[in-house]
Amino acid sequence: MSTVTHDGADVQGVFAPSSRLGVGLLLALTSAIGFALSGPLARGLLDTGWNAAGVVFIRMSLAAVILLPFGVRALGGDWTLVRRSWRTIVVYGVLAVAGAQFCYFSAVARMDVGPALLIEYTAPAAVVLWLWIRHGQRPGPITIVGAVVASLGLVLVLDLLSGAANVSTAGVLWSLGAMVGAATYFIISADTDNGLPPLTLAAAGLVVGAATLGLLTLTGLLPMAFADAPATYAGRSVAWWVPLVALGTVTAAAAYVLGIMGTRILGSRLASFVALTEVLAAVVFAWLLLGQLPSGMQFAGGALILLGVIGVKLGEPGVEVGPELELDVP
Repeated sequence: MSTVTHDGADVQGVFAPSSRLGVGLLLALTSAIGFALSGPLARGLLDTGWNAAGVVFIRMSLAAVILLPFGVRALGGDWTLVRRSWRTIVVYGVLAVAGAQFCYFSAVARMDVGPALLIEYTAPAAVVLWLWIRHGQRPGPITIVGAVVASLGLVLVLDLLSGAANVSTAGVLWSLGAMVGAATYFIISADTDNGLPPLTLAAAGLVVGAATLGLLTLTGLLPMAFADAPATYAGRSVAWWVPLVALGTVTAAAAYVLGIMGTRILGSRLASFVALTEVLAAVVFAWLLLGQLPSGMQFAGGALILLGVIGVKLGEPGVEVGPELELDVP
């Protein structure tokens, strides 16, 4: 456990520069697969009477309870890091944790997991836009072409040409909200300047996210719904608490920590690109657990989105891989 209690720079110091990229990719891929399982698991609960607020609140609360002791220990008694970075923690907890989860689960309650996640994972383009506006990193021609291709793919995923797809307007809007949260996650997770260890940032974000939803519920602005009926996956019923435990431990506690560690090694742009594997894994999980499979048109649109985002990445002048390590992209 000593390795995961260090921040991104310490993780890099443990490994030789030649293996740093491989470690970052492994962490990011494992995190993406963990996150991918959340949508199908949540949909099984939503179909039994839970609502998105209830699922997200329990998921975040369980993950926060698991990570909080490790997050405190990772500080090493230096609470000035928390006081100095409290604004970052609040934004991370509200937007990247609570906002992204609530919007995504609200989307999958209204549409299939695959299309919802494809819309959310236009986030890498939003990251590039943010880096352009905030840091003056102007996108090149390939990046612009990639954005156009991704937009065309989004049209096909939503099946706007024929109007035959079962995609709700509300579901699309919730997915776009999740996209904003995902972009915030990549940008803040890649920030090593705040000095917060990954465990501390993940734990604090989960605490803030759970507290935010709890406060909104107490004020009556965000009602929660729970149910004790069994959830059904792949034609088999399981007790309601089984997917909840998996949501809190595998798809939240582990996925957030590994994701932050991987992002601090890879940087926000490359990490958001690697995280696209979550889309593919989520489609597989949705097919195996829920019997959901996108249409041929949506598959084609998904392929265009992935190609477009790859173009967005390749069009960047360079993809940073943690401090003092940069990959030149042709």
